[in-house]
Amino acid sequence: MTGLAFRQIGTVTPAHPDFHSGEAGATELLTAPYSRAIQHKTMSTTVVKPEIIAAYKTHDKDTGSSEVQVALLTARINHLTEHLRTHRKDFHSRRGLLQMASRRRKLLDYLKKHNLPKYNELLQKLHLRR
Repeated sequence: MTGLAFRQIGTVTPAHPDFHSGEAGATELLTAPYSRAIQHKTMSTTVVKPEIIAAYKTHDKDTGSSEVQVALLTARINHLTEHLRTHRKDFHSRRGLLQMASRRRKLLDYLKKHNLPKYNELLQKLHLRR
Protein backbone atom coordinates (compact mmCIF):
# COMPACT_ATOMS: atom_id res chain seq x y z
CA MET A 1 0.00 0.00 0.00
CA THR A 2 1.32 3.36 -0.89
CA GLY A 3 0.08 6.88 -0.97
CA LEU A 4 -3.15 8.05 0.59
CA ALA A 5 -4.54 4.59 1.37
CA PHE A 6 -1.54 3.78 3.56
CA ARG A 7 -1.84 7.02 5.53
CA GLN A 8 -5.48 6.37 6.43
CA ILE A 9 -4.72 3.08 8.18
CA GLY A 10 -2.64 4.60 10.96
CA THR A 11 -0.01 3.00 13.16
CA VAL A 12 -0.02 1.66 16.69
CA THR A 13 2.75 2.68 19.03
CA PRO A 14 3.86 0.33 21.83
CA ALA A 15 3.60 1.16 25.50
CA HIS A 16 6.18 3.26 27.29
CA PRO A 17 9.37 1.20 27.97
CA ASP A 18 9.12 1.76 31.75
CA PHE A 19 5.47 0.72 31.83
CA HIS A 20 6.01 -2.89 32.90
CA SER A 21 8.70 -2.02 35.44
CA GLY A 22 6.26 0.17 37.37
CA GLU A 23 8.43 3.27 37.09
CA ALA A 24 6.19 5.08 34.65
CA GLY A 25 4.35 8.16 35.81
CA ALA A 26 0.57 8.44 36.00
CA THR A 27 0.30 10.13 32.64
CA GLU A 28 2.15 7.33 30.90
CA LEU A 29 -0.06 4.74 32.53
CA LEU A 30 -3.15 6.38 31.13
CA THR A 31 -1.77 6.81 27.62
CA ALA A 32 -0.10 3.43 27.23
CA PRO A 33 -1.99 1.65 24.45
CA TYR A 34 -1.08 -1.90 25.55
CA SER A 35 -1.62 -1.44 29.26
CA ARG A 36 -3.46 -4.17 31.11
CA ALA A 37 -4.88 -1.72 33.63
CA ILE A 38 -8.64 -1.38 33.61
CA GLN A 39 -9.43 1.93 31.98
CA HIS A 40 -13.18 1.53 31.65
CA LYS A 41 -15.33 4.25 33.15
CA THR A 42 -18.72 3.26 34.43
CA MET A 43 -21.73 5.50 34.31
CA SER A 44 -21.33 6.30 37.99
CA THR A 45 -17.93 7.94 37.41
CA THR A 46 -18.95 10.06 34.45
CA VAL A 47 -22.61 10.86 35.03
CA VAL A 48 -23.14 12.11 38.57
CA LYS A 49 -26.73 11.12 39.29
CA PRO A 50 -27.21 12.79 42.70
CA GLU A 51 -26.12 16.17 41.36
CA ILE A 52 -28.43 15.93 38.36
CA ILE A 53 -31.34 14.79 40.52
CA ALA A 54 -30.72 17.66 42.94
CA ALA A 55 -30.66 20.18 40.11
CA TYR A 56 -33.89 19.06 38.41
CA LYS A 57 -36.09 17.68 41.21
CA THR A 58 -39.48 19.25 41.79
CA HIS A 59 -39.76 18.39 45.52
CA ASP A 60 -37.54 16.93 48.26
CA LYS A 61 -38.07 13.24 47.58
CA ASP A 62 -38.31 13.52 43.79
CA THR A 63 -36.14 11.04 41.92
CA GLY A 64 -38.41 9.86 39.12
CA SER A 65 -40.34 12.80 37.72
CA SER A 66 -40.26 13.38 33.98
CA GLU A 67 -37.92 16.33 34.37
CA VAL A 68 -35.37 14.29 36.34
CA GLN A 69 -35.59 11.37 33.94
CA VAL A 70 -35.05 13.62 30.92
CA ALA A 71 -32.06 15.29 32.61
CA LEU A 72 -30.48 11.91 33.47
CA LEU A 73 -31.07 10.58 29.97
CA THR A 74 -29.56 13.73 28.48
CA ALA A 75 -26.41 13.31 30.56
CA ARG A 76 -26.10 9.65 29.55
CA ILE A 77 -26.75 10.50 25.88
CA ASN A 78 -24.06 13.19 25.93
CA HIS A 79 -21.58 10.79 27.54
CA LEU A 80 -22.36 8.01 25.08
CA THR A 81 -22.10 10.41 22.15
CA GLU A 82 -18.54 11.25 23.19
CA HIS A 83 -17.77 7.53 23.51
CA LEU A 84 -19.08 6.88 19.99
CA ARG A 85 -16.94 9.68 18.55
CA THR A 86 -13.83 7.69 19.47
CA HIS A 87 -15.30 4.17 19.00
CA ARG A 88 -17.10 4.53 15.71
CA LYS A 89 -17.76 0.82 15.22
CA ASP A 90 -19.38 0.21 18.61
CA PHE A 91 -22.78 -0.64 17.18
CA HIS A 92 -24.16 -2.13 20.39
CA SER A 93 -23.64 1.16 22.21
CA ARG A 94 -25.11 3.00 19.24
CA ARG A 95 -28.28 0.93 19.61
CA GLY A 96 -28.44 1.84 23.29
CA LEU A 97 -27.97 5.49 22.38
CA LEU A 98 -30.90 5.36 19.96
CA GLN A 99 -33.07 3.70 22.60
CA MET A 100 -32.19 6.37 25.15
CA ALA A 101 -32.91 9.16 22.65
CA SER A 102 -36.29 7.57 21.87
CA ARG A 103 -37.15 7.26 25.56
CA ARG A 104 -36.17 10.90 26.13
CA ARG A 105 -38.29 11.99 23.16
CA LYS A 106 -41.32 10.14 24.57
CA LEU A 107 -40.83 11.71 28.01
CA LEU A 108 -40.53 15.16 26.43
CA ASP A 109 -43.73 14.55 24.43
CA TYR A 110 -45.51 13.61 27.66
CA LEU A 111 -44.18 16.70 29.40
CA LYS A 112 -45.19 18.91 26.47
CA LYS A 113 -48.73 17.55 26.56
CA HIS A 114 -49.20 17.86 30.34
CA ASN A 115 -47.05 20.83 31.41
CA LEU A 116 -45.94 23.14 28.60
CA PRO A 117 -44.16 25.79 30.75
CA LYS A 118 -42.06 23.08 32.48
CA TYR A 119 -41.30 21.59 29.07
CA ASN A 120 -40.03 24.91 27.69
CA GLU A 121 -38.01 25.58 30.83
CA LEU A 122 -36.41 22.13 30.66
CA LEU A 123 -35.45 22.61 27.01
CA GLN A 124 -33.75 25.87 27.92
CA LYS A 125 -31.88 24.36 30.88
CA LEU A 126 -30.64 21.31 28.95
CA HIS A 127 -29.88 23.26 25.74
CA LEU A 128 -32.03 20.93 23.62
CA ARG A 129 -33.37 21.78 20.19
CA ARG A 130 -36.96 20.74 19.75
